Amino acid sequence: MADSRTGPDPSTVRHDGPWRHIDVRGNGIRLHAAQAGPEDAAAPLVVLVHGFAQYWWSWRHQLTALGDVGYRTVAVDLRGYGDSDKPPRGYDGWTLAGDLAGLIRGLGHDDAFLVGHGDGGQICWAASVLYPAHVRGIVTVSAPHPLALRRAAIADAAQRSALAPRLLADQVPRLGERRLTADDGAGAAAVLRERAGAAWARTADFAETERRVRSAIRIDGTAHCALEYHRWAFRSQFRPDGARFRAAMRTAPGAPVLQIHGTDDGHVPPATFRRCARWAPQRRLEAVNTGHFPHQEAPAKTSAAILRFLRD
Repeated sequence: MADSRTGPDPSTVRHDGPWRHIDVRGNGIRLHAAQAGPEDAAAPLVVLVHGFAQYWWSWRHQLTALGDVGYRTVAVDLRGYGDSDKPPRGYDGWTLAGDLAGLIRGLGHDDAFLVGHGDGGQICWAASVLYPAHVRGIVTVSAPHPLALRRAAIADAAQRSALAPRLLADQVPRLGERRLTADDGAGAAAVLRERAGAAWARTADFAETERRVRSAIRIDGTAHCALEYHRWAFRSQFRPDGARFRAAMRTAPGAPVLQIHGTDDGHVPPATFRRCARWAPQRRLEAVNTGHFPHQEAPAKTSAAILRFLRD
């Protein structure tokens, strides 16, 4: 139970449901995840990777939809989130991609399909290039290729205005953390509401999601770790490790790629996704009539698109 001095206990994200909670060690870290479907290594593995200020529960619909048809489906809390470990370092693209590779091995598999939203999709792009032997294919949801997003942030006024103000403000120590966690997580709820489609924002499902996100972001250390992802993304633009990462990402993924995006996503405009073809020429692009969260706003359509890709 939480008290006046601390946030909610990390175990509060272990929600009951038609899934099992597991802990997996790999790449020097313990990751919490929810698992559905077969447990044996003979079933194909699908790893679901959440985005900024979210946690595994954002994939609740796909977790059961894929698990019910025979995929071993695992929705993970990324490093620093939920009930996973929250170390002081490791929020760079190299280490985060290594976390997914370690998770796959820790589950007893050689490879997996990776499905990621937002920041999680960026990590899937990186893992497909840095650990190609472990990645059978990737599905990114509202997550353009890292180099396409960088190029759009420089050249496209709409993308720059969507990203730059918050990204710059979050570089200030402690300010971003206070903004996310103050008033019982109102900042995390604001991120959700600003990026969601209008139709979903009026539903009971959205209200429940908002409540859970507000609680999860207040788990001790979570807000700071979540912002470290964005702090590395910005600061690495001016450092040698960032230059090396960008050079590595110029290699096109060898695995097949499906990109899903919302037609009404104001955070990542459709033009940014069109730029991705330069670095992933064989990718498939599929639009859904939603905001920034297709997997939560239109779960049936998003799950169906993912299943078609997996079966192909």
